[in-house]
Amino acid sequence: MSEASQSQSVDVEASVSVCVSVLLDFPHYPTWSGPIQSCRVLEVDAAGRGRIVEFVLDMKIRSVRYVLEYAYDLHPGDQPASATWSLVEGDVAAVDGSYRFEPLGKRRSRATCSQSVDVGFWIPGPLRRIFERQALRDSVLEFKAEAERRAKE
Repeated sequence: MSEASQSQSVDVEASVSVCVSVLLDFPHYPTWSGPIQSCRVLEVDAAGRGRIVEFVLDMKIRSVRYVLEYAYDLHPGDQPASATWSLVEGDVAAVDGSYRFEPLGKRRSRATCSQSVDVGFWIPGPLRRIFERQALRDSVLEFKAEAERRAKE
């Protein structure tokens, strides 16, 4: 199991609303996130946002499937300020995480992703920590690139 949650923040040249739109656009995750082979919304909440979402990731050794449940904290006007997720079922033992967005100006934001993953099998501690840090860093940088690409459209 993961000994501690990992967290990664990045400043994004895009508004909070653009960042939120990237986060909520689950069907397009495979187009910008390297490991994600497929992403499918199984159930939506009352506002039409993905609530139960299935992911299939290419983890180099094998594909990994899991289903996450999402919850959203709302800003005035019903725009999420953050999202949290937790494992419903899948090929891993546990996944918990969150994305939080802070405005840094009209067209600039800070995105912070925190997560804890228990793959369900033993990996030597130093290797596990390197993998966890790299996977989270890469994920946040891919998110940043997609948000900045959309902000230019």
